[in-house]
Amino acid sequence: MKLTILGATGSIGVSTLDVVARHPDRFEVVALSGHRQVEVLAAQCSKFRPSCAVVGSGEDAKRLAALLKKTGTPTEVLHGEQALIQIASLPEVDAVMAAIVGAAGLQPTLAAASAGKRILLANKEALVMAGAVFMGAVRRAGALLLPIDSEHNAVFQSMPHNYAGDMTRGGVRRVLLTASGGPFRCTPLEQLLGVTPEQAVAHPNWSMGRKISVDSATMMNKGLEVIEAHWLFNAPADRIEVVIHPQSVIHSLVDYEDGSVLAQLGNPDMRTPIAHALAWPERIDSGVAALDLCAIGQLNFERPDLERFPCLELAYRALRAEGNAAAVLNAANEIAVSAFLDGYLPFPGIGDLIAATLDVVPQASVSDLDGVLEADRQGRDVATALLKRLGKPSG
Repeated sequence: MKLTILGATGSIGVSTLDVVARHPDRFEVVALSGHRQVEVLAAQCSKFRPSCAVVGSGEDAKRLAALLKKTGTPTEVLHGEQALIQIASLPEVDAVMAAIVGAAGLQPTLAAASAGKRILLANKEALVMAGAVFMGAVRRAGALLLPIDSEHNAVFQSMPHNYAGDMTRGGVRRVLLTASGGPFRCTPLEQLLGVTPEQAVAHPNWSMGRKISVDSATMMNKGLEVIEAHWLFNAPADRIEVVIHPQSVIHSLVDYEDGSVLAQLGNPDMRTPIAHALAWPERIDSGVAALDLCAIGQLNFERPDLERFPCLELAYRALRAEGNAAAVLNAANEIAVSAFLDGYLPFPGIGDLIAATLDVVPQASVSDLDGVLEADRQGRDVATALLKRLGKPSG
């Protein structure tokens, strides 16, 4: 299988290459992308020898080309969004790992769908921002969509064989998405105002990038996953539930009409869903240690506190509103998280800014990519303007 890995230098990309390296007879890396981590990408190119590598800017492209020349690595270097779209739709590529974080991953992931690729979807925004548009492209081109988020991959594994998007016909009552609760699950509410970026990115179970770690701390990541689950499994909002499960051993569950509940379990390591999607419908070694339930001892569950995690409720609000709301939600969240990481917005202000943005941006229907991008632009512009009122500069 020939692969393009979008976002190769991030945590998902690194884990993907780890699995790929275990099976050199099965996988060939054709193209890699890494936005700014030039040295990491250079080392990956030296090891996997892809035909092409893409970075964000022309300056970084020159740096990467110079590093590759030193090691004698014959990889062509490109830069920019059009180059990402190009490597996502190369005729010789069989599968695309879509792991670019944020709205920047939308267009190359959509290009992979339009080209009929096997898409290993780790980029939430393709479905959150453009669910109807993206799923339409998947259907028209006959692309194969396999979820990489551990929760959606768990649901995929627990759904009926050949599930075709009809919960009633499949006998499915509910989809249950598990959530760790993040680092502030038990923190007194009055202390959240003083949370620092360093505390927010220190996830108790998973190794992730800074933005995704903050989303986990606010549980916006779970809200985005609710929206994703709606599109992936054709599940209405009132049949998708979130359950806090601090151990992150049960990755999600499917509740059936006959009373059966099927769950997928495993150690919290993203190589498991990555290996599952790379080899599906076969199974291959991922490098993940076997799960020892006796060592874990017990599994705990609790309902999410929406006062503590208002972002989760905002995501349900956006899903029910349909149209442009989810794209606006995502845009406002990206602005809010960036402001928090820069010390300009207090931790509880993330939810405040998103809610205020949803209140201001008028609801509108979205039928194509231009409409999605317009909703994203409006969300960012409004959130940036509101940030001047809600932000509290550090120092």
